[in-house]
Order: sequence, then C-alpha cells, then structure tokens
Amino acid sequence: MTSQVRDASIESILANLDKIIPDLQAIYIDLHAHPELSMQEVRTANLAEERLRQAGFEVTNGIGKTGVVGVLQNGEGPIVMLRADMDALPVKEATGLPYSSKATAIDREGKTVPVMHACGHDLHVTWLIGAATLFAKARDKWQGTLIAVFQPAEETASGARAMIADGLFNRIPKPDVVIGQHVMPFPAGAIYWRSGVILSAADSLQIRLFGRGAHGSMPESSIDPVVMAAATVMRLQTIVSREIAASKSAVLTVGSLQAGTKENVIPSEALLKVNVRTLDEDIRLHVLNAIKRIVDAEAEASGAPKKPEISTIDSYPRVTNDPDATKRVVDSFYSSFPKYTVREIAHPMSGSEDFGLLGEACNAPSVFWFVGGTDPESHEKAKKSGRIREIPTNHSPHFAPVIHPTLQTGVETLITAACAWLLSSSS
Repeated sequence: MTSQVRDASIESILANLDKIIPDLQAIYIDLHAHPELSMQEVRTANLAEERLRQAGFEVTNGIGKTGVVGVLQNGEGPIVMLRADMDALPVKEATGLPYSSKATAIDREGKTVPVMHACGHDLHVTWLIGAATLFAKARDKWQGTLIAVFQPAEETASGARAMIADGLFNRIPKPDVVIGQHVMPFPAGAIYWRSGVILSAADSLQIRLFGRGAHGSMPESSIDPVVMAAATVMRLQTIVSREIAASKSAVLTVGSLQAGTKENVIPSEALLKVNVRTLDEDIRLHVLNAIKRIVDAEAEASGAPKKPEISTIDSYPRVTNDPDATKRVVDSFYSSFPKYTVREIAHPMSGSEDFGLLGEACNAPSVFWFVGGTDPESHEKAKKSGRIREIPTNHSPHFAPVIHPTLQTGVETLITAACAWLLSSSS
C-alpha cells in the first residue's frame, strides 16, 4: 500500500519492506503453527529477542516472566514505544490452513487444552519485528528512541500488569507516546481508528453456587444448584435489558455453566463464569453490584446452605486514545495511505485489551487502532448478501487473517504512526 504524498523519510524507511516480506511471512507462519498460552510464551519471546538483537537493539528479557523489551537509541528526540502481545488461546484450530496449529498445552487450571492463535497475536509479533527491523536499517532517516515491547498474557489481562510490576518503566526510558494495534475482521488493507474510548472495560467473574446433593429420584432431599444456576442465568439477563438505559451500553455473557457428573445425581455445587463489558465506569459498577445482588438473592430464594462465592478471574480497563496523540497518528495515516482505507469508527467496540495500562503506568498518551485482516472481496460479498456476521471473528476456531496485504499494512501503520514523532526532530 503506497501513496504519492507519503513523507520521503517514511518511504525511505519502508524501502526495504518488500525485501523482508518473505522472511516476515515465514516468521508469521512459524508463530501461527507454534502458539503458546499466556505466560508460557517462551519460544515466541526467544524469537522476538533474537530478532531485536540482530537489528541492534539493547534487549531485556524475562520482564513480567516472558516479556521482551528492545531499546534502539538513535540520537536526541522523542521516545516512542511500540507494543505487541504474544499469547494465544485455548482453542482448537479449524481453519484448514497448511500451517494450522496442532499444539496443546497445560492451562492454568492444569488441564491439557488445544492452542491456537485465534486472536491474531502472531501477526502482531510479526508486525513489530518488521517495524523494528526497518527502523534499524534506516537510522539516518529518523531521530529519537524506539522501544519495542513484546508483551505476554494479554488474553488473561495479566501481562501488562506483570511487566509494570516487574519494573518495566524503571528499566527503559520513559516514552513520550505508547502505540499499539490489533488485527480485526475488517477488510484487509483498511485502518480503523477512534479518538477517546475505543475499547470497553471487561470483568470476568467466577460464581460458585452451593446446594445439597441427593439422588435424582429424591429431589425433595436436595437443594438443587442446577436449578439455582439456571434461575440465576436467566435473571442476570435482566440487568442489561431492564437496568441499563437504552442510551448506555453493556454486555453480560454467561460463558460457562458447570454442574454435576451424572444424570441421576443432583450435585452439591454449580459454577458459573460471567463476562461483563462496559464503556462507562458508573455502568460498570452498577452491573457488578447487580450481579452480586441477583446471585445472593437467587441463592437465598433456593434455600442455599451458604452464600455464593464470587471471585474475579480477570479485569481489563477501558482503552482510551489520547485526542492529541490520535490526531497526530491519524494525520500521518491520511498523508500516507489512500484516504478511503483510513476509516473512523463511530462508536467504541466491546472488545477489551490491557494495552491502556502501559500508558497509564508511565503517564504517557497512548494510541490504539485496528488493521483489517479479512479478504476484501470476501468481506464485500458477505456485506452485500447480509452475511457479514458469518465472517470468522477473533477467538473463532476459523479466524485466519489473509497474509497479504495484512502483513504489509501492519508494518506500514506501525512505522507511519511512530514517524509522527520520530521524524519531528530529523526532517
């Protein structure tokens, strides 16, 4: 993707992109075939470290367990941090690709699970390797300091926190801006941005309900946690439909209900796993309080022997793009890419990320955007036929971004965004 008006220095930095695309494609395919769960990204981290060292970065590994950070100082000037997440998901791949994952791993509950890069973090790592390589090859075209962060455990909302707690910002120069991006099932080659809140907060809860077990033929001797759980699930749906104004937004999903082992045994416990997405802190607190109110009330109505246990699995803050920094990035995009490919998102998306924690921790503005990864023709056909919802999304076992032009676009967007700062002192 090129533009006649792209800054000459950016063009010079990108001049070697075509030469390294075969290598980047090989990296991507390798990463896709060898995914690793959160906090287990040892192989991926080693690959990132090796590529950063080859490019001349000062590298620190093992930050927050598996995080890798490279610093490339290139004279006086702005300090720009680029971040990519590395972890994969416990999903069995069904894409049919020749480089499909066959990997399995032990998850944090001790279970053997299939593993797949179902969210595109393999692309994110490859994009950052490509951008770091090209910046290192063209040091005469920019000035400042580039920081490349390969972050673990985004999928469990623990990776950014772990790196910060492990002294990330005591080990590197304080960035002037933190930049990140994510592949999404939009048309490949397109860039989607938004100022202000772009991604929702997310809270995942585990709810343990207690009953009294009995023989299936003698329900009168039981306090049935399956019925209690079913009633709770149905009642939880009323939080969004009856307690949240139509002008506001919230999503509440019960993604797991586990109870019992046999059809004629009433169990003594049931387990719910609930996910909440909100864009407003007041709404978030209301939903979380309403969940507790309903769970406790249903347990009491059932005569439960003790109160339910509610625990947090993970929690993501909202991702909020700094308006000034976003304008700077978007202006650079509009100057570098065909204008029809740079598209503003009207409303925040309900997905979540821990990216925003990095900027908050160092009190730096941050900017996050999306890069399309779906074949444009397939996307257009699906749109025209009213079947857009059938396009595999992130976390689907069928999620498979097209390599081209997605690979090139992601490298170009990282470099173009970073140059909104790194060219300010050199051009």
